[in-house]
Amino acid sequence: MARSARPRLERTRALLAPAVDNWLSRGYLAVVAASLGVFLYAEYLAPDPGFAGIWPILATAPFSIVALLTPILDWYSSLDWLTPLIFSAATVLAGLVNASLLGLLARRLRTPARHPAA
Repeated sequence: MARSARPRLERTRALLAPAVDNWLSRGYLAVVAASLGVFLYAEYLAPDPGFAGIWPILATAPFSIVALLTPILDWYSSLDWLTPLIFSAATVLAGLVNASLLGLLARRLRTPARHPAA
């Protein structure tokens, strides 16, 4: 069983490598983490969270549409803590997707284009 877990771990690392292998993606992930920290602080510690959820949505756009769907779960769930947890998870996933795309773009811009010999 240990052998089957190793290729899966390597695939996961290869998939997430563009998200952390350059400074552009790391900086973006820091912005996403800061916005999510502000949201969690406002949600659990501040007396009135207000519009704290807008910062993670703006930081992870356009893939934050998934995070916008989480208030729908509030209508069908009696657990109040579940919605911020799912919102945070969706924000993390959207941030990882965006950071991976930024990393792939940075790789593409960093490597020189190959021109055929004339």
